Amino acid sequence: MDAESLIKSLLKEAELYQSQGLLDEAKEKYNNAAALIQKNEQLENRQNLLDTVSEKISALGSDFDRAEKAPKSPDLSPKVQDLIKNLFSFSDDRDEDATQLEGAIALAKFGQFERALAEFNELIKKDSLRVVSAKNILRCHIANGSLDDAIAQYEQWLSSDIVFSSQQLESIRIFLQSILDRKGIHKRLPSVVASAHFEAVIQPTDVDEHEIPEEEEFLDITLIGIRPQRGRLIELDVNFQRGNTVSVIIPGKDKDTINRIQLGLRMDDVECSSAFAVFMASGIVTEKTRIDSGAKRGDYRIDIKIEGA
Repeated sequence: MDAESLIKSLLKEAELYQSQGLLDEAKEKYNNAAALIQKNEQLENRQNLLDTVSEKISALGSDFDRAEKAPKSPDLSPKVQDLIKNLFSFSDDRDEDATQLEGAIALAKFGQFERALAEFNELIKKDSLRVVSAKNILRCHIANGSLDDAIAQYEQWLSSDIVFSSQQLESIRIFLQSILDRKGIHKRLPSVVASAHFEAVIQPTDVDEHEIPEEEEFLDITLIGIRPQRGRLIELDVNFQRGNTVSVIIPGKDKDTINRIQLGLRMDDVECSSAFAVFMASGIVTEKTRIDSGAKRGDYRIDIKIEGA
């Protein structure tokens, strides 16, 4: 997405948020748009755009001040959840299933895990989306602070009525096992492999963990290391991933990092960890949003598009 398109998208999102009374989110989008406009000097009517955005921010006025002081609910209403789902569902090919998947991921990224899990559990019934939906279900449990629920979910799938192929289950197992290993959880997940006549549960040592499943379109990145300032490596868990764009959380107390990571920032030494390899890539910050509800209130969600991997 070029700068002009991204600016238009941010302004549209800000207006939709404002219309629903989500003033914190609206101001964040306006600020992101203003930062991009200032950065791109070649834009036509650049000063007019800056003036317009400034006026929109000022127009939030006392309503925004009251919203900042008001207590935040950890859950958003179904109407606002629908807004988020529709707002961030923008599949290039307009495929209905892909759009529904993007909407579910958007809900999860905003901490609406119950609704997101319901969406993913519907999508998991579709073979083409089964693995990515299953992994996002596990990500929801982990992001919600429950590795035990993620483990229990995987073990349930081993005997589930949902028709997972052995390759699909192995892809899911390797994904979750890599997260457990990195977090120091000494738990070995059982594996399923196919034979000519039956499917048997075996120990993971019988499977080559370095063999990337053929159906994978991209590596699942579970951890990234970034250097927003020279010499300081910050490791961040990947909460969610869509294609080559990962979503991470930066604690609100880390104000230095938050201030350094601005929309459009390019980082040329991003360290990416997956179940199969650790590799270096470049990354561009495509989204920066302050979380204003739930357990992560005050933290920032950062989306980074990984390139050159």
